[in-house]
Amino acid sequence: MSAALELQRIGIDPLLIEKENVVHSIYLYPTYMQFFSTPELLEIGDHPFSTPNEKPSRLEALNYYRTVAARRGLRIRPYHKVAEIKRDVTGEGYELNVVDRNGGASTVSTRYAVVATGYFDHPNMLGIPGEELPKVSHYFREAHPYAGTRVVVIGGSNSAVDAALELQRAGAIVTVVYRGDTYSPVIKPWVRPIFESMANKGRIQMRFRSQVVHIGPSSVIIASNGKQEEVANDFVLALTGFRPDRSLLRSLGAAFKDDDEVPLYNPETMETTVPGIYIAGVAASGRNANEVFIETGRLHGRWIAEHIASLRG
Repeated sequence: MSAALELQRIGIDPLLIEKENVVHSIYLYPTYMQFFSTPELLEIGDHPFSTPNEKPSRLEALNYYRTVAARRGLRIRPYHKVAEIKRDVTGEGYELNVVDRNGGASTVSTRYAVVATGYFDHPNMLGIPGEELPKVSHYFREAHPYAGTRVVVIGGSNSAVDAALELQRAGAIVTVVYRGDTYSPVIKPWVRPIFESMANKGRIQMRFRSQVVHIGPSSVIIASNGKQEEVANDFVLALTGFRPDRSLLRSLGAAFKDDDEVPLYNPETMETTVPGIYIAGVAASGRNANEVFIETGRLHGRWIAEHIASLRG
């Protein structure tokens, strides 16, 4: 959306093809989540983000972004997936093969394309037996469904800590399993003391230097210090992060760095090694998706628009 607004500024009427609903990544955040960033760092297109709170909530962000889209008249096709991008017959432009939610196919022709696909659709899998069970989720929405149940949270970042606290308040029996030796340094500073207090009091069971190695219907096996322990369990939240989808860029022949994770691109224009194909947001990050936040990724669109404007004279 940020890139689209910047393209509008230079006289282009861009088309946004969205696989799900508008700002789907934010929609997937926990229902009652508050942002780490202040509202002005989430603004796009010079539209003020008004809130009485120091840290805006997910619900406020959803309202803000869909309101901006409506007021600026952005052309958005929700629930349409770009299945493929390929060069057109001229060799100067591109064709996008698009599929809607009912399986209908269409083709979009364009001179330029911005790949801003985020990463929430592709969680980092654990690769352990039982991960496919219905009791396992890589997303946490809210705690109510887990009240009175035994929940294992895998991970040690903000998402895992926030989920564990909310689960404990809702009456779940929570065990957090984390590979690290101690608490992650990225935990929000106003949250960490609360979480540590809950762990010290035994209201949340914190397992450092540990990992889940097997998930069964009514238990999990946790390995720690060379020993394994079976723990009774009803649900597993594997909050181990996400990774961007590189398939569209790879199909175009875009080059990647040595680790085959980060696309090669010009940091001043965001153009990839394929002329006319740009990346924005988390799509420009590597294995650590936290390298790019909304507050930094929103600037990518401006650089893209400036480059396209220079090409068009």
